[in-house]
Amino acid sequence: MLSRRSEPESPSAEPAPVSASILWAMTRVLVVADEAWTRNDVHAALTSPDFELTDHDDPATVATTVAESSIDAVVADLQVASMGGMAVARSVRENATVQGLDPVPVVLLLDRSADTFLAGRSSAAGWVVKPFTAQQLRDAVVDALESALADPVE
Repeated sequence: MLSRRSEPESPSAEPAPVSASILWAMTRVLVVADEAWTRNDVHAALTSPDFELTDHDDPATVATTVAESSIDAVVADLQVASMGGMAVARSVRENATVQGLDPVPVVLLLDRSADTFLAGRSSAAGWVVKPFTAQQLRDAVVDALESALADPVE
């Protein structure tokens, strides 16, 4: 599952920002999108030695997949199949609660900035508006993971 390790600090250096001081040990991210271009954008943004990405196109089985696998975070498109990203976020959270597991953060990929209201109501840990930069998505995922580590039970 999720683990972190701190970088060694040099005595003369100023403290690094939190996101720069935590390294994720191969964070497993489930990418939930039914459009190839959306999955490609997520892969382009997150492909690195720090992330292991797994594609998933059936939103109805995301909560089960998260519970049965060592998934650390979910990145879900707001408009995925008939269920949608909001329902995915709620399903993942509810399933973790029922099973007594730590919640797995969900980051939503929004179609427009007006959808941020919906994202906030969905229990998503974070979101970015498409089109997004690689840095925006990485920051959203890292922030969501840091929040999950800081407060695993909400």
